[in-house]
Amino acid sequence: MNELLTTIGLEIHVELATRTKMFCGCPVAFGGDPNTRVCHVCLGHPGALPVPNGQAVANAAKIGMALGSSIARHSIFHRKNYFYPDMPKNYQISQYDIPLCLGGSIDVGGARIGITRVHLEEDTGKSLHVGGGGRIHGADHSLEDFNRAGTPLVEIVSEPDMTSADQARAFATELRAIIECLDVSDIRMEEGSMRFDANISVAPPGERGAKVEVKNLNSLRSLHRALAYEEVRQREVLSAGGTIDQSTRHWDERVGVTRPLRTKEHAFDYRYFPEPDLVAIEPGEQWLADIEGQIPELPAARRSRFVADYGLPEYDAGVLVGSRPLAGFFEEAVRAASAAEAKTVANWLANDLLGRLAERSEGIEQTAVTPVHLAALVDLVAAGTISGAQGKEVLSAMVATGADPATIVEEKGLRQVSGRDELAAVVTQVLEANAEVAGRVRTGDHKPLGFLVGQVMKVTKGQANPSVVQALLREMLSP
Repeated sequence: MNELLTTIGLEIHVELATRTKMFCGCPVAFGGDPNTRVCHVCLGHPGALPVPNGQAVANAAKIGMALGSSIARHSIFHRKNYFYPDMPKNYQISQYDIPLCLGGSIDVGGARIGITRVHLEEDTGKSLHVGGGGRIHGADHSLEDFNRAGTPLVEIVSEPDMTSADQARAFATELRAIIECLDVSDIRMEEGSMRFDANISVAPPGERGAKVEVKNLNSLRSLHRALAYEEVRQREVLSAGGTIDQSTRHWDERVGVTRPLRTKEHAFDYRYFPEPDLVAIEPGEQWLADIEGQIPELPAARRSRFVADYGLPEYDAGVLVGSRPLAGFFEEAVRAASAAEAKTVANWLANDLLGRLAERSEGIEQTAVTPVHLAALVDLVAAGTISGAQGKEVLSAMVATGADPATIVEEKGLRQVSGRDELAAVVTQVLEANAEVAGRVRTGDHKPLGFLVGQVMKVTKGQANPSVVQALLREMLSP
């Protein structure tokens, strides 16, 4: 049983960034008082007639184009019938056998992961289970909030081409970067704007394993942990001679295990039939051409350009392109920098600035540091005006105040001393004060050289140029 293969496919729900809901004029927003953004259409009252949201259809088509899908010239909506307390109509308007987008792929780490379809649908409401640890089992009672009911969704269904939790996370990360780049969703996973259902099976080569679906994973971390756990669980069951049931499971983030929810429904359980109140979507050529013209440079192309044009390593380019605002910040900073290379700008941005922002729980969009100011800081270090250590001190002040680095350097008196004559006097003073150590260096023991550099830095209060100090020490201590 050692030769077991893992097969993974993902279904990703993405809420679309539209002003109003999918089939009515109720506003789309997160949170707020329960049941304050509802109407007869999104609550499914008898006689209510839905009207499709054109912006949502355009956003879905844009996603399909970015993924390389074929955009259907004729697609329709269906009613997907099932009962859930958070779905007041008792059916969900979705697309079934004729979706808007078919096919496509995303390349991840040298592997091509296929896209089966991208289809439009509406979101459900939300249930709040009071008591029982927030789960329906053991709850005292449940409350229903229909504010989210009817929010435009796309469901992106992958082919079962992934073979590990790592690969699934990489695929989801790339997809998130694409969606963000297209500006069609806020993809706030903590608010449920992007969430995953993961299908995983384990079986010997050539056999088809029972598919287990882990539902409602709302972070990349949860997706990876749930799949890693489920893969091990299934392998252990099969290796012990057991069998895996086709089922749906829940991921318990707190404990780190999956738990059974129910046996899996089949498509025929939903009793799909065409939505009689909606006409077909039949996009025109000019409409499609206009949408295609709005697609910006996608993350994969931007990554390649960062490597080719700026000489960045693949890893650095991947980090920067993982966020559209971050990539834009980098390019603007590189254009503004005159003395520093792009790789140096990338290091200051990805390692130093992002690190300080993480400590403040800020994103690159919230920081008071501008790309021009970061470029100016990196130039000051590259020109030797301030040392690298001083640069980090200046950056901390920039993050706290938003001030430009030149002003901070002047205010703090941080200008680096690089003059040989000025520093030679200090070096002489340090050598006289540490004659025994200097003697060891003169006889060939270079280990204390760093100590002597440190003493010079201490006397100059960190303002001496370390490179100049080292050169002077070597000259003065040479035999």
